[in-house]
Amino acid sequence: MPKKLVLCDCLGSQTIDPDLISKASGLACSKVYTSLCTDQIDAAAAEIKAGDVIMACQQERRIFEGLAQELDTDSPGFVDIRDRAGWGENPAPAKMAALAAEAALTFPMGKSVDVISEGTCLIVGGAAALAAAGDLCETLAVTVLLDTAEDIPADRRFDCVIGKLRQASGALGGFSVKIDELQQVVLGGRGAFSLTGPKNGAVSHCDILVDLSGAKPLFPAHEKREGYLRADPGHAPSIARVVFDAAQIVGTFEKPLYVKLETSACAHSRAEQPACSNCLNVCPTGAITSAGEHVAIDPMICAGCGSCAAVCPSGAISYDAPPVDTIFQRLNTLASTYRKAGGGTPRLLVHDATHGHEMISLAARFGRGLPADVIPFETDALSGFGHAEMLAALACGFGHVDILMSPNTEVDVLMAQADLAKAVAGGDAVAMIFVPDPDAMVDALSAAPDMVGCDPILPLGSRRQVARLSAKTLQPDAEVITLPDGAPYGTVVLDPDACTLCLSCVSLCPSGALGDNSDMPQLRFQEDACLQCGLCSNICPEKAITLQPQLNLTAASLSEVVLHEEEPFACVECGALFGSKSTVEKITEKLAGKHAMFATTQAAKMIQMCDNCRIQSQFHSTDNPFQGSERPKPRTTDDYLSKRKDH
Repeated sequence: MPKKLVLCDCLGSQTIDPDLISKASGLACSKVYTSLCTDQIDAAAAEIKAGDVIMACQQERRIFEGLAQELDTDSPGFVDIRDRAGWGENPAPAKMAALAAEAALTFPMGKSVDVISEGTCLIVGGAAALAAAGDLCETLAVTVLLDTAEDIPADRRFDCVIGKLRQASGALGGFSVKIDELQQVVLGGRGAFSLTGPKNGAVSHCDILVDLSGAKPLFPAHEKREGYLRADPGHAPSIARVVFDAAQIVGTFEKPLYVKLETSACAHSRAEQPACSNCLNVCPTGAITSAGEHVAIDPMICAGCGSCAAVCPSGAISYDAPPVDTIFQRLNTLASTYRKAGGGTPRLLVHDATHGHEMISLAARFGRGLPADVIPFETDALSGFGHAEMLAALACGFGHVDILMSPNTEVDVLMAQADLAKAVAGGDAVAMIFVPDPDAMVDALSAAPDMVGCDPILPLGSRRQVARLSAKTLQPDAEVITLPDGAPYGTVVLDPDACTLCLSCVSLCPSGALGDNSDMPQLRFQEDACLQCGLCSNICPEKAITLQPQLNLTAASLSEVVLHEEEPFACVECGALFGSKSTVEKITEKLAGKHAMFATTQAAKMIQMCDNCRIQSQFHSTDNPFQGSERPKPRTTDDYLSKRKDH
């Protein structure tokens, strides 16, 4: 039985077509109520008690969730069709249907891990830190780190130490700090407190770290480091907010596991040679570190921005809260339902759950609202909406993609991903919106953008597969698309005169794009598998390899092609083929008669022998370095018995 959508026109402020919404979305619709949150609350209770309903109101979500709790029933689902579709200059019934269909989708719960904060708090600073400690000491176990002994108060409700904070690491529930010149208070005695001798490199741990020093933040992207609270020591309202927030983070919390890492697919390094470092370069919090041939991600530090998943060429890092296939499913549902409802070609507005959500709500309540053909798409990881997601949106039916930037967005990552998507799509169908207020946002969306058109597809598969499929859909006549530097798609350009077919690139290629042939000296290449990680060009001793970013949409990119091959050399003893003829001839020319080991003609011939013949020749030579004295005759039982008889 389909879910039921409970509709309300919010005191007649929007026009709703329940028949069209039901037909396009597949949801059963209630009659259109007028004031479910107030006068018709009994009707809302009856709808919620019936179960499996979606309330078409986000503004009063708290009321309806509380009502479900009173009724001892499951909380309903929610979708906002008023701010995003109902309150606008033009009617948007097709958009309402699309939003309702998206709300009816169900996805698995994301993974998480428990983080325990017992309330151990370190406050760094001077007078402001002491005042904050006085406010928090009844709730938390507080220690204040001061610069000088002159600031130590007589208040013993919290501890004070003297020292210099040199290093801090970790996150909520697991901070580690290193302090130099540490001096602790010696308890007892009259007058000013005395101190222990200074100690360097002292290590301590805490659950919450409050920084009121006014100095440089202790962490990159400090606002995303959970458990690290920072304020200007001269701004009282900021300090009050920090004190309030610190008092709340005691207990057990669920920390989402935002990303998933497949180390076997990571192209970070091989044989201590550097390759891809895309994720390391874009991670704002420092949660990603090098761990040999692959990277490692600290889930406690990861803030879930999604940048690493957007730039990972191999898919070794993927966003998992929720997985990327849920993004593709949501995009397809929105576009297909909009078309089914007679809406034509929609545009997509990608925004985050805080800044973007508020901008849309304010534009709807006090301004013109979103244009009727602009469908908002909310995501928790705005930076994770990379080129594959942008291309998937265009290929499944959206004519244009706008991304509403928020103050905390990793701009460089999204700009690079947008440039890549535009290069693949062959137009200017992706735009970034940098605006300070809701009216400016609506003005930007009201301008006529460049639109793309194609026969919509169903985006399925990995991000690389979806990007390739989208490219073929958006540019059906294209064969090879030139891409900007740093793109994760491309070919290998080989200098055949420099290549010696040493095949070191083959042995280290992390994706298997480069291969050899066991029957003859060949370097083979499959372009579709190439990640453009740069390992082959870094490892090549002859510097014969360069990378060329491009997207080959022909069938040739899916099969191996020969980049370089040579005639094999036949062993002068047995005729077996080994190595390449040019390499053996070059080595012979350089070593025969010129090196002590190959001074004689017979010794030089060993260069032109296969492994087996070379060993045989070495073993049977008169000056065999492995030859020892003649082995003694084995002694038998008869030898021992005959010796006894002689005695």
